[in-house]
Amino acid sequence: MGTTDRKLTSIEICAGAGGQAVGLHQAGFRHLALVEIDKHAAETLRHNIEHQPDWRWEKEHCLIREVDVKDFRPLEEVPAPLGDGKSKVSPGSETGLLKPRELDLLAGGVPCPPFSAAGKQLGPEDERDLFPTMLDLVEQLQPRAVMIENVRGLIEPERKFRYYRNHIKNRLRKAGYVICGWRVLEAQHFGVPQLRPRAILVAIREDEYRGFTWPVPQRKIVTVAEKLGPSMARRLGGDDSPRYQKWLGDAIKGTVAPTLVGGSKKHGGADLGPTRAKKAWAALGVDGMGVANDEDKMVDPDRDLGTLERGPKLTVAQAALIQGFPESWEFKGGGKTARYRQVGNAFPAPVAAAVGESIREALSRTGSLHADPSPEFDPEDDPSLVAPELPL
Repeated sequence: MGTTDRKLTSIEICAGAGGQAVGLHQAGFRHLALVEIDKHAAETLRHNIEHQPDWRWEKEHCLIREVDVKDFRPLEEVPAPLGDGKSKVSPGSETGLLKPRELDLLAGGVPCPPFSAAGKQLGPEDERDLFPTMLDLVEQLQPRAVMIENVRGLIEPERKFRYYRNHIKNRLRKAGYVICGWRVLEAQHFGVPQLRPRAILVAIREDEYRGFTWPVPQRKIVTVAEKLGPSMARRLGGDDSPRYQKWLGDAIKGTVAPTLVGGSKKHGGADLGPTRAKKAWAALGVDGMGVANDEDKMVDPDRDLGTLERGPKLTVAQAALIQGFPESWEFKGGGKTARYRQVGNAFPAPVAAAVGESIREALSRTGSLHADPSPEFDPEDDPSLVAPELPL
């Protein structure tokens, strides 16, 4: 059965609240498993798979694993792809489990703090680094394609983690993969009204590689005013209300929002980022000092809607729109702070969809196999870039 005749399957680790899962689903992938350690995000995944009409396949077949990804054993837990769609094998059964080379795509946004410019950038020395775990899963599953997402700090500035990037790529090559590239994609170029650059690595198994084309950035930028206009009009009293007109007048002067951040669980409640980000939000007519109650739970208009000078705070649902989630995606688990953090930590669905469509197209190609377009790094080129010991 060819790629064009069946659903492509995927497993995603560090799935969060589903931003990447939504995008890959839109690109035509169907999830065999979503792995997420945070209980609130896992609850969000379970709720949406249960209630989203176009996720009926996942409702029947997707395994939600609320577990540390280091403890995830896909070959012992995940049912095999169904093929004809007429039979179902329960997770944990002795037959019909996923086997190596059966999976189409292994994807994941491994934790960003080890490489984020906002942190200490300890890289492989940070205990939160899950690249080794991701690569272990690649070797176990031997999927047709691999997609790994992280912050721009992993590849910019170029020299800081160059040795680590090359060890990651070389380990993938030893596992039998062609490196299609490691690129920074800007979310605003894919319909997301936000400054959110993400570093994306794509690799395809060498016996499948017939070329790969990165998605083309869109020319049209979706603005904050366009994306939030309808919900702000509803919250602020209608199109003719002074509050809405004041917000709109500020918002249309700008374009896209600053990067949303999830924040630390150790420090306070949710807000829209550091001082510079809050100033950028203020220029868009939004109070960035916190997150508003949901529209149906608002108890204090002056607190949630703000004064004419301060402007309104965003609701969790509005933050999700800025992040590229569809309006129908609902966030569960805990209060608004826990739900907002799920949004702030997400990978924008439209970016994931664009890359997913490129991967799908690459896996659908026929004809001769191509050579690896990315030459292997030779440590002798620059010995100063090679770490003496790596956890890979």
